[in-house]
Amino acid sequence: MIDTDFSWTKRGLIYSLDDRLPWAKSHTQIPTSYLYDPERIRIFFSARDKKNQSHTTFLDVNSRNPKKILKISSEPILQLGAPGSFDDQGIMPSSIVRVGGSIYLYYIGWNVRKPTAYHNAVGLAVSYDNGDHFEKMYGGPIMDRTLNEPFFCATTFVMKENDLWRNWYLSCTGWVQIQTRLEPRYHLKYAESHDGINWKRENVIAIDYQNDLEGGICRASVTHDNGLYRMWFCYRGIASYREQKNQSYRIGYAESVDGISWKRNDSLAGINPSRQGWDSFMQAYPNIIDTANQRYMFYNGNGFGSTGIGLAQWNTNGCKS
Repeated sequence: MIDTDFSWTKRGLIYSLDDRLPWAKSHTQIPTSYLYDPERIRIFFSARDKKNQSHTTFLDVNSRNPKKILKISSEPILQLGAPGSFDDQGIMPSSIVRVGGSIYLYYIGWNVRKPTAYHNAVGLAVSYDNGDHFEKMYGGPIMDRTLNEPFFCATTFVMKENDLWRNWYLSCTGWVQIQTRLEPRYHLKYAESHDGINWKRENVIAIDYQNDLEGGICRASVTHDNGLYRMWFCYRGIASYREQKNQSYRIGYAESVDGISWKRNDSLAGINPSRQGWDSFMQAYPNIIDTANQRYMFYNGNGFGSTGIGLAQWNTNGCKS
């Protein structure tokens, strides 16, 4: 049975672009956080330059009051790939895992394409100094299209449980002609690994489309609470999601006892768009983090992150582990 004994209290914006990022012209997209130390949360995000190319940087916030910004890194942490490589037009953060004394950053690489608008694949970077500096582990992606997934993959969420690495990721199932535009359709699949690099992908669907009118399900964020897996994600309609509020991204929710078979109930996500303001039209790309005292959600609002990064605080009666 799905647990209903929780909700989120929205705390508003924590950051939108300012002159501390002189190269960034728009967006603070896909917040991806980890606990840098007991007093500091580091949030990676992507911003777009004058060429509309995405670059990843980070900001640090106080773990007890994430609206208090401690630091903003003024430069991207990774350089775009060489021409023709999978990440030559953009790099976005997706998931972070601590591996001994290292930190793995799974990221989304972008190519510009025709007649479809783009192609995505997943890369991996590593830090040996607690996330202050990163280097790419490989020149190519660790996840891309396969025999059974011929389009693209993106937005991974990776969790390491003992020796098993688990991955809930966006898988594109095709491009659909909507008026004059080809639109991608994608849902969430599940994969496993024993090293976090080589993934066993057996076409296991984690969260599927509810109906033919649903067009995109992405950016899983998974927690494991006392034997119960919780997933927050975002979903949208197949058409007019840029123009119509009721088709735009919303945050959904599902639960599972094994992390593989999920029961979805979006009405229990615990968070809804505001009546007006920065997240009144869209809510997207949720990212959950636990500190010693609190669970938080970082997420984007209107315009796929063009309005900034917002914060919500978990409220529960004994649900959190």
